[in-house]
Amino acid sequence: MKPNHIVHVCAAAVACLFSGTALAQMMPTADAPGQRAQALSGSSEEADPQAIVDGLFAISGNHKGVRASGAKGVCVKGAFTPSSEAPSLSKAPHFAKAVPMTARFSMGGGNPNISDKTKPITRGFAMDFNDPSGAMVFYFISAPVFSAKTPRQLLDFLTARMPGADGKPDPEKIKAFAAANPETTRQAAWLNARPVPASFAGVDYWGVQVYTLTNGKGEATIAKLKAVAGAGQLGLSDDEIKAKSDNFYNEELKERLGQGPVTFDFVAIIGETGDPTHDSTAMWPEESRKTVKLGTITITGIESNAVCDEATTDPVINLPEGVAGPARDPMFDIRSPAYAISRSRRAQ
Repeated sequence: MKPNHIVHVCAAAVACLFSGTALAQMMPTADAPGQRAQALSGSSEEADPQAIVDGLFAISGNHKGVRASGAKGVCVKGAFTPSSEAPSLSKAPHFAKAVPMTARFSMGGGNPNISDKTKPITRGFAMDFNDPSGAMVFYFISAPVFSAKTPRQLLDFLTARMPGADGKPDPEKIKAFAAANPETTRQAAWLNARPVPASFAGVDYWGVQVYTLTNGKGEATIAKLKAVAGAGQLGLSDDEIKAKSDNFYNEELKERLGQGPVTFDFVAIIGETGDPTHDSTAMWPEESRKTVKLGTITITGIESNAVCDEATTDPVINLPEGVAGPARDPMFDIRSPAYAISRSRRAQ
């Protein structure tokens, strides 16, 4: 394995961390209130968020003034229009009326110079739905799974890929880690089995983790959230990739928006009994699960990057009543301190 390929695979694995209902179906929430702190306290799943962020920067080249992941991206603006079914699933005001939104498409990893043609890396879609009552924020990626199920496993994943004295990762360490932790290979396998997306607008994005949607009657539904590209799945052939520049996404998006808005269906994939709710490396069988459209995301134009760069949104904290993240997925809680550390480092 080539060293630069190792870095790209690593970035694909961690990009997801930093860049995320059937009507009247009654299911228990993902975890009872209070279980989150109990599950994480004193757990072997723990890892120092500072060490994780340092590791992300280290394997990406320690670039200054950028995000730990999603360093390369483009800020956009638009609106979200909820479906008629959305209020039946969630009482969040963002599902009651159309609201403006800011979003950011990105390439995973902390290298702002990464080629848009890189295959084994997630594309990101960060969304901030704006309502006077507060924000509703999601960070989605172009794969249905993360490549680590605990912060400790993520840190070990990064450690295995740290450059040695020669400035290169040790392929044998990476191979040994993968053999001992096979679930960490699922995301890269997913990405490598699909073509390089031809556009930020031509690929689906997943929230990966499990959310609990609660309606005005107090009825709770377990779901995974997904943004389905209105343009369909647009992939590049090997010959088409060769003809592209390393920075073709932004120009392609500008041209596409010049012809009209970019849309995504915002959907809820409904969980069933037995579906894992606190393992971010586990897939749900989407083809056999009911999917409900929550609304339509409409991207109308490019926004100044400063708008996204200056935002301090958090997909753990910035969730309204009626939408709750998983209580016992350790990869969810670690996001808040990790984002804070990354923002602080970016400002230095």
